[in-house]
Amino acid sequence: MLTRIQDLAAQLAPRLIEIRRHIHSHPELSAKEHKTAAFVAGVLSSSGVRVQEGVGKTGVIGEVQGKGTDKRLLAIRTDMDALPIQERTGLEFASRESGVMHACGHDVHTTVGLGTAMILAQLASELPGDIRFLFQPAEEISQGANWLVADGAMDDVSAILSLHVFPSIPAGCVGVRYGALTAAADELEIIILGESGHGARPHEAIDAIWIASQVITTLQQAISRTQNPLRPVVLSIGQINGGRAPNVIADRVKLLGTVRSLHPETRANLPDWITKIVGSVCDSYGARYHINYRRGVPSVQNDLALSQVIQTAAEEAWGSDRVLVLTEPSLGAEDFSLYLEKAPGSMFRLGVGYKERSINYPLHHPLFDVDESAIVTGVVTMAYSAYKYWQQNHS
Repeated sequence: MLTRIQDLAAQLAPRLIEIRRHIHSHPELSAKEHKTAAFVAGVLSSSGVRVQEGVGKTGVIGEVQGKGTDKRLLAIRTDMDALPIQERTGLEFASRESGVMHACGHDVHTTVGLGTAMILAQLASELPGDIRFLFQPAEEISQGANWLVADGAMDDVSAILSLHVFPSIPAGCVGVRYGALTAAADELEIIILGESGHGARPHEAIDAIWIASQVITTLQQAISRTQNPLRPVVLSIGQINGGRAPNVIADRVKLLGTVRSLHPETRANLPDWITKIVGSVCDSYGARYHINYRRGVPSVQNDLALSQVIQTAAEEAWGSDRVLVLTEPSLGAEDFSLYLEKAPGSMFRLGVGYKERSINYPLHHPLFDVDESAIVTGVVTMAYSAYKYWQQNHS
């Protein structure tokens, strides 16, 4: 089976590069992936894959029915949306949409998903079970997975696989991570309420700006002394709004930030921990406060058995020297985690870095680019991992 998958991927390689370049040239922002979805549906239909459009707003589902008797349904998820970034790569197939760019590799993800579907559709008679392909919108705003789940995309799914490009890993290589892959990402709003007064007489006022600075400093210091250093927490305030005039003591300041954590137990305690610290600082200086803590996506926790399936498949396909077992998670976020509330899953890292370049620009950078040879690596790894999934014993 592996040789057949590799041969089919090699035959498809020129077409896959065309697909990737078309998607890259025509990026669409989150929840606006109408043309991308239509293109994806067309490729799937022409490959004999049963298609359902308009799932999760602008999402697409493809179904490949195996001829075996294994009742387990495997899902494969890839995302389609781009970012509000002006591309500066100078590529012939660079974005034609001003201020919109595939700077996170979702064009590659979509292409890998299509290539995997195209190959497994040809091998359907030898598949022990069925595969459902999820082409997801709006990952960059952490909404698309929720939309697909709400529309039943995970109904009856037994397991789910996914991938994400990684420019720091060279093309031709695959990264496998056991356990926590990405962080939970929550949103934080803190409003400090003081009393205004003349800038020359601060003792007659309650300075919300100064108190807000104390809140920020105390939160950052408290992380190192009250949180388990083996269970990292990152709290970043990215926006501060407050004050009316240079000579008026501010009576209101709003802080907006993000809170990242890897462990569910730590995450559960963060709202109370933040409230206690903010309350202590504000009480000390006579200020009032409001805290709005909004939970975003949880941490991606890769299933151990499925990660082993991916590692074994990748090693058989490419050799153990091209498969990296990643020792560290990322504090970035991924709404793939929302599917894992419905079924076990695993996401692998696909290396897309150029080996000969001194610098491979990071994700979300206007000069981000990929070595397109990675596409075949991703397709073979995903397709063969899907086939090997059914070789597992039933859980």
